[in-house]
Amino acid sequence: MDPFSKLKALQDGARDRAAGSPFADMIEITRLTSLGRLDEATALIQRSLGGYAPAPPSEPQTPAPQPSTHREEAPQDARREAPHKTRGETRAEPAVRVRKAVVKVVRGLAPVLKGLGQPRRGPARSPVARKPPAESRFVALSHAEPAGSRDYKLFIPGDSVEPAPLIVMLHGCMQNPDDFAAGTGMNVLAEREGFFVVYPAQSRQAHVQRCWNWYEPRDQRRESGEAAIIAGLTRAVMAAHPIDPAQVYIAGMSAGGAAALNIARAYPDLYAAVGVHSGLAAGCARDLGSALMAMQVGAPGLGTAAPFGASPAGRRIPTIVFHGDDDGTVSVRNADQVLAQANVAGLTAQSETFEDRGHPFTRTRYRDGTGRVVVEDWRVRGAGHAWSGGRPEGSYTDADGPDASRAMLDFFAEHRLGPR
Repeated sequence: MDPFSKLKALQDGARDRAAGSPFADMIEITRLTSLGRLDEATALIQRSLGGYAPAPPSEPQTPAPQPSTHREEAPQDARREAPHKTRGETRAEPAVRVRKAVVKVVRGLAPVLKGLGQPRRGPARSPVARKPPAESRFVALSHAEPAGSRDYKLFIPGDSVEPAPLIVMLHGCMQNPDDFAAGTGMNVLAEREGFFVVYPAQSRQAHVQRCWNWYEPRDQRRESGEAAIIAGLTRAVMAAHPIDPAQVYIAGMSAGGAAALNIARAYPDLYAAVGVHSGLAAGCARDLGSALMAMQVGAPGLGTAAPFGASPAGRRIPTIVFHGDDDGTVSVRNADQVLAQANVAGLTAQSETFEDRGHPFTRTRYRDGTGRVVVEDWRVRGAGHAWSGGRPEGSYTDADGPDASRAMLDFFAEHRLGPR
């Protein structure tokens, strides 16, 4: 049996089961009323209630001619008091009154009875007004405070979990926020995962090549110079947006990586972890001359084993390091000194080498006594001074390396600031 025949059979069965019940009559009454067949509806109601009404004719009929009779009209008072009326007249007047009352009742009940006998459906639901998804924005802003001022770009995700993480990204020399955002692809990840990214911009007045002054003592200390400006800018973003204060991170490339480590050490109560790509250890230079020396061969006299890197507050700062071993701008020896500053000597190391994708690389994870990874070191063979896994839309990128942006986000996600 085809589906339509099945449906008809079910409806016929339901109608048969309902026969003789008040609901069956009510359904038919409602149907007749909706078609304008009020006489039939009235008759059916009267039959259901045990009353009498003549069945309405199906076709209008011409009354048969009657013989003409002459009868004097009774006086008005006599007509009112006359007890004798024909049988037809006696029944017709109540029928009219009943008909009018029934029509009124049926019309009132029609909306209620309309659905009787129909297949049951779920309760009607009003359409839910959904908030349209917000669009992400990449806006230009500025921050000023006693230590100085800087412009910056802020990526605001269209949809985010509140409160959301915040990552501060410091570009390298001769770069700017737009260039750095395009090259790292960090905004794409931020849009997907719902976090904020702020890109402070170094000004040409502060450095002709737009480098962060990572080697200047005044810019390495808490509440001083560029460290204070970036920390203040971070707090301003946190105050203006739903940022989780336990999930604020800082990362940078080259001069930005060195500056990020300076700032993380100066503000261990503000940043939960730091990412250093092709950068240098915090405080490894005191002027331009020592900076150039450190870039070429590492910081003189620091070595690679001395744990000179505990923050002033004594807290270990979770650190992730990326460096290409063919970097001719910042020697890979600086990555070793960043690890020494992170005091990896007291941690348990586990290394893995990957050679089946782009540049071969070795990832070493350092775990503390609880088994938590607190330091990661990524060494990319054959890579130069470029953001690993970056995009060609930005400068100083190398698409053949492992994705540094993804690796940093995964590392950051494992670290939060504890109670302050």
